[in-house]
Amino acid sequence: MTGATRKRSEDREKDLRLAMLRIERGRAHTNATKVSVATVAREAGVTPALIHNHYPHIAEEIRTAVGRSSRAQRDSKHEELKAARDRNRELRAEIERLELLVRNLASENEVLITENRVLRAAQAAPQVKWLPGAKRPEST
Repeated sequence: MTGATRKRSEDREKDLRLAMLRIERGRAHTNATKVSVATVAREAGVTPALIHNHYPHIAEEIRTAVGRSSRAQRDSKHEELKAARDRNRELRAEIERLELLVRNLASENEVLITENRVLRAAQAAPQVKWLPGAKRPEST
């Protein structure tokens, strides 16, 4: 080892917890006011990477203290995703129902257009003789 001595893991963890408490209580040496991994690392004299890589449980405690627990975030996002998927499913069913309605109306419209053409042609041509039982155009 060089001139600097390394702290034991338990001591470092204790320093990190104390740094977090100092920040939470407004007694930080670095004048930090908000708890985050970066501010706790600065207060404890280490890098944020050290907390993330070697003390992930401390990082999770910090996120929990801030209200951003990774599990809570994941669960929240999962619930949002489920709700969005359910809404998508409902909207797709609605689109399918409306497309079927449009197809049926278009088909009915074509039948009526054809019938209208036939009746207009029959009304315009005096030589047309109607068969018994055939539908006759209304006189206007």
